[in-house]
Amino acid sequence: MVRSSHFEQTKQILSFVMSKNTILVTGAAGFVGFHVAQRLCADFPDTRIVGMDNVNAYYDPALKEGRLAILAQLPNFQFYKLDLADRAGMEKLFADEQPEYVIHLAAQAGVRYSIENPHAYIDSNIVGFLNILEGCRHHPVKHLLYASSSSVYGSNTKVPFSTADRVDHPVSLYAATKKSNELMAHTYAHLYDVPSTGLRFFTVYGPWGRPDMAYFKFVQAIYAGKAIDVYNHGDMKRDFTYIDDIVEGIVRLMPKAPAPDAGPKAAVFNIGNNQPEDLMEMISILEAETGHKTERNLLPMQPGDVYATFADVADLSALTGFKPSTSLKEGLHRFVTWYKDYYKV
Repeated sequence: MVRSSHFEQTKQILSFVMSKNTILVTGAAGFVGFHVAQRLCADFPDTRIVGMDNVNAYYDPALKEGRLAILAQLPNFQFYKLDLADRAGMEKLFADEQPEYVIHLAAQAGVRYSIENPHAYIDSNIVGFLNILEGCRHHPVKHLLYASSSSVYGSNTKVPFSTADRVDHPVSLYAATKKSNELMAHTYAHLYDVPSTGLRFFTVYGPWGRPDMAYFKFVQAIYAGKAIDVYNHGDMKRDFTYIDDIVEGIVRLMPKAPAPDAGPKAAVFNIGNNQPEDLMEMISILEAETGHKTERNLLPMQPGDVYATFADVADLSALTGFKPSTSLKEGLHRFVTWYKDYYKV
């Protein structure tokens, strides 16, 4: 896990803020949620970490069950199998657990999948998020942090992407739901004083990752001796961000709830590596890590995709003293090492 020079100071702050508190982590069986819950359980043993997830079959549930099996061994972790869109279930969860902090990471993910299955995104990302906001409204929390996405920037050409940029032109339904979440959170901050922070993640990768992500699919194909599909003929750039850097950013922001004197208690931050990488370079690194060359099917750009992403993280660094820094080579090495162990390659 990432441990920056500021970590001990941050841990002292959080130990004071969160002593004996309860934190709700939604999407705890998911990629980011699992890592966040694991980190909080380990670092703050006096804090009750409540995880929830519907453990759906968007990708192999066995991977989700494997993550949950690890969390189940931690003495301060409690899990609820529950769907975000279950209004009564969510109301009961908030009433029973009374969380002081909510880290909302559950969502229907995937840009391309949103074109094929739009209703899943409305149910989870809009209806589900409303249920989270209502829970925080009726059972006041110290801070709601929720996953937004770099996809809200759409086809913006100005780089790096800044949270001050306009994000009015999403190019996928997934992106539209994430932008809607930011607007909904702002509204609840204005009307009901729900302090919230949106987290615009940039292409998260690493161990226990999502099998629908390109790097994961590439490694699967490489070990299976199959060709990989490379969109826009390989001419794409992504601000790949290692999972531990994402977790560190979230933990650093937890005690930094927006102040009321700054207007509505709503904020948005980018969490990205601030270093866009060529897609073909990522493939070359994976080939070197696996020791196998692969055939590449060069295909046109897919609907909903964008050419490049690039995070401006100056505001994150200024507020927390932290800036993601794990190199793509190091992060992919850790992922391939995990992959070989998990799948017994």
